[in-house]
Amino acid sequence: MTPTSTPAEHRTDSIDGTPESTALVNAVPLAQAAAEEAAEGEEVGGHVGISVEDPAAVTHFFEAAHPGYSGWRWAVTVSQAGGEEPVTVSEVVLLPGPQALVAPDWVPWNQRVKAGDLGVGDLLPTAPDDPRLVPGFLASDDSAVEEAAKEIGLGRMRVLSWEGRAEAAERWTGGDFGPGSDMARSAPGSCAGCGFFLPLAGALRAAFGVCGNEYAPADGRVVHAEYGCGAHSEAEVDTTPLVPVAEVVYDDSMLEVEHTVLTVPAPEPVAETETAEAEAAVVETAVVETEADAAANEARE
Repeated sequence: MTPTSTPAEHRTDSIDGTPESTALVNAVPLAQAAAEEAAEGEEVGGHVGISVEDPAAVTHFFEAAHPGYSGWRWAVTVSQAGGEEPVTVSEVVLLPGPQALVAPDWVPWNQRVKAGDLGVGDLLPTAPDDPRLVPGFLASDDSAVEEAAKEIGLGRMRVLSWEGRAEAAERWTGGDFGPGSDMARSAPGSCAGCGFFLPLAGALRAAFGVCGNEYAPADGRVVHAEYGCGAHSEAEVDTTPLVPVAEVVYDDSMLEVEHTVLTVPAPEPVAETETAEAEAAVVETAVVETEADAAANEARE
């Protein structure tokens, strides 16, 4: 296999001017042979540099040609006991180089957990030295905590410290229910003037409370006093129409049809004598008209 880089030339200068250091720097062939032996038959790349560990030890680096280890290097540390002692190999390891693909640094599980990761049945114990908590037998600087403890006659093992309250306040202020959220900026008023705002007790009372409006997006959540939403108790809707409308408006878009029954009065019965007299009068009129017509015709002749 062709080396992935040009092998470095053997250095003949010493580190501190002693023959021992010169021998360590020039022990490239010895170090390469040790790397090839550790590679178990795989070809080792070119020499890419050295690192001085101490006056009696130097590490030589060679590129690794192992598949999947691009950017990794064989590191061979050679040393010399001094005087006329031969240079020997102390250690051979495969290490990642500056451009190597490596896994991210390991992070303890308690530092990887984020808000919202806790599920049903999960346990997240706090550290004994958690700065957010202080022992309950110490006097708290929150008067509301002390007052509640005296009233019930009991105390908790630990309570929120000043740092714990400060972290909570900072987190709530910058959250979805803080004064800088989109909902708050478009609200008709702030929670401080809302009737559904339930202020917290103690040192956080001035800035935080709980929303008690079931129709609000923050119902049951801790909200900042400067937060707000459209469900504000004093919100008003302008019902004035944009276009002036007359006082009386007739809606003629729909006709209402009402069905009625027309009652026709029955004709009165006519007596038989009246009918006969009417018929006789019609006949007489017809005879008179016929005679008049005949006399007129004779006169014309």
